[in-house]
Amino acid sequence: MTLHLTPTSAGRGALAGASIAFLLVGAGSVAGATSAGDGIAAAQSDDSARATANCGDSVSGSPYIPVDSWIYPAVWRLYSLGFLDHVYLGMRPWTRASLSHMLEDTEAKIEDAAEGPLTDQARKLYAALTRELDRDSEAACVGHGGEVRVESTYTAARGMSGTPLRDSFHLGSTIVNDYGRPYENGFNNDSGASGYATAGRFTLYLRGEFQGAPSVAGYSSALTQALAGVDATQDPVTKLAFANQATIPAGPIGTATQGRFLEAYLSTQVLNHVISFGKQDEWLGPAEGASMAYSNNAENIYAFHINRIEPLYIPLLSRLTGPFRYEFLAGPLRGHTLMPNSLWANNPSSQPNVISPGDPWVHVEKVSFRPTGNLEFGFERTAIFGGEGHSPVTIHTFLKSFFSLSAPDSSAKDSRGDPGARFGAFDFSYRLPLVRNWLTLYCDSEVHDDVSPIDAPRRSSWRPGLYLSHVPGIPELDMRVEAASTDPPVSSSNGGRFMYWETIERQGYTNQGQLFGDWIGREDKGGQAWITYHLSGNEWLQVSMRSQKAAKDFIEIPAVPVTSSTPGIPAVEYGTTLDDFSVQAVKRIRKDFEIGGSFTLEHWKAPIYLPGSQTVTATTIQLTWFPERKAGF
Repeated sequence: MTLHLTPTSAGRGALAGASIAFLLVGAGSVAGATSAGDGIAAAQSDDSARATANCGDSVSGSPYIPVDSWIYPAVWRLYSLGFLDHVYLGMRPWTRASLSHMLEDTEAKIEDAAEGPLTDQARKLYAALTRELDRDSEAACVGHGGEVRVESTYTAARGMSGTPLRDSFHLGSTIVNDYGRPYENGFNNDSGASGYATAGRFTLYLRGEFQGAPSVAGYSSALTQALAGVDATQDPVTKLAFANQATIPAGPIGTATQGRFLEAYLSTQVLNHVISFGKQDEWLGPAEGASMAYSNNAENIYAFHINRIEPLYIPLLSRLTGPFRYEFLAGPLRGHTLMPNSLWANNPSSQPNVISPGDPWVHVEKVSFRPTGNLEFGFERTAIFGGEGHSPVTIHTFLKSFFSLSAPDSSAKDSRGDPGARFGAFDFSYRLPLVRNWLTLYCDSEVHDDVSPIDAPRRSSWRPGLYLSHVPGIPELDMRVEAASTDPPVSSSNGGRFMYWETIERQGYTNQGQLFGDWIGREDKGGQAWITYHLSGNEWLQVSMRSQKAAKDFIEIPAVPVTSSTPGIPAVEYGTTLDDFSVQAVKRIRKDFEIGGSFTLEHWKAPIYLPGSQTVTATTIQLTWFPERKAGF
């Protein structure tokens, strides 16, 4: 009998059980070989080990820090200044407890350092981070009682002029890395709150908001048909686009007034693993501007997660690799339209059973190593498999996609035995010799239908970056630059049908219509740059630029061949270009109240959509309160 898993609680539980067995049994086999009993890296201090034993950190629940928090760039800078070593930049989010452990040696490093402007900068960053974590440490050793805390309440008002883009799968997006929130010309508002409850090893975290955006005309029927042609999401007989494709914002689009959980999960901590289920953030790369494998560019998915939150040290192996962390998640994607293949019934041996399946599942695995305090590198794998009408989500199909490393033949790909769309990623970060406390080089990369970008560099997409932790003479100023390309110089990268796209899963690497990888898109090149002046550890002024250019062969109207009755029409190539300039200011009025403001000026060209150059402005004001209120139970 075959066990079929659908996106129900029973189905998620069965897949969760298989995943726990696969990961935790393997981890448990080496746990006894580690020095502190559960594999804390040898580099951690004796005081840290004693604190863990006394306070029960390995079994106490702790919530994750949202990936859009100010904490991550602050830790990045503290690391690049040389005052923090035990950090995994390519695996975010971190729990509040794991961040506290990362910072255990920082105070001593600051006290031992010579006085000067860089030490002053590190001291400000450390003070801001420890002040944020102080409310946790107050109850660190009081047993396993519970508490409820309101983390933040906020409201963000955004006024936009012009015609903004919101189509990361094709033309681009005016606002990126924003959880797939709606926005349009006019007044937009997102107001919400976040908080959590902990009891022993368990944590319940909620972050919800009300979202409002104006109505918009959306894409015309002609543009919808053209983009469906690009994606190959048309009925093979009628040649018309399938209806209700979340990846194509066809008009008219009504006013958005909705409530949404950005994050909502229940977790438990076991042997330095956090096991959780629900919606939660992921950012699986070291870059600031995007993550090739997984980011917050789209709405989070409901998924089962296993995350090794503390470094694991294995004798002999870790002499080479250093301590390492790993993570696994699996869950259903949403916004993928079931597109039946009307030709399959008469030709099942030569036709796929669907054009694109409805709501397939995704599973993601990553491991990151830190052989030295200056070097981190990681490997990641994503598989999109199953889906309504194509292949059932079962233990068998999950394991097939999990272990399959070779490309299937067309008969397997078109059948229920399809292992799915597989992507592999590699990233690293390295504090450069001679300029250790100045320059950090890093890179994120991903490849489709190959094991890793390392063994197929020409077929891979890349996001390299360079971070300057401070400018000579102006220690408060840092600079960062990143490039990005998903258009490798190979013949398969053509027409947008390679990166983030698949022959069967044609709505690709998306959730609710938006890419959950890098916003740069499917066949684009571009980059970003930031200059930031730090007023304190959690206050700043920033100027940034962003550029994106789609290949002409990606956004095009295909040629109409010559027939006996028509002369034929040549292909029309369009491409797109997007450039924006932004300024941002963030200031704390008190330690618990923050005012943030930003202004963005954008110019874009997408001739297939609107003629000429379009100008968009976005002005945002956000007010955030961080109440220091909690209740015990």
